[in-house]
Amino acid sequence: MRSWLFYTAARLGLFAGAFGLVQLLGVRSLWLALILAWVISGLASYVLLSKWRDQLSTQIVDHNEKRKGSRLVDRLDGGAYREDDLQEEGQEPEADTGSDAEGRSTDETPVKDT
Repeated sequence: MRSWLFYTAARLGLFAGAFGLVQLLGVRSLWLALILAWVISGLASYVLLSKWRDQLSTQIVDHNEKRKGSRLVDRLDGGAYREDDLQEEGQEPEADTGSDAEGRSTDETPVKDT
């Protein structure tokens, strides 16, 4: 989190410095000064802040991998291991469907034809 704030503050500082430089050079149009400052600060940050940008991206990727890996994969593996253990013990989990082996409903009593 701190590296993100530091990188953002450095980018804003570069933009402010570039805007001041453009104003000192005599550009009077505000829109043109903003665009030139944006381009200059973008190029400067690409060169000057590359080390911090790489550190930030590494931290983000590590955080996402840790968060993604610890949730879904662990739950799926845990469920698969429990199912394997039950099958090895011969205790297959059965769902109560309300039907017998031949597919007839067990809730109904058979009707005799007379």
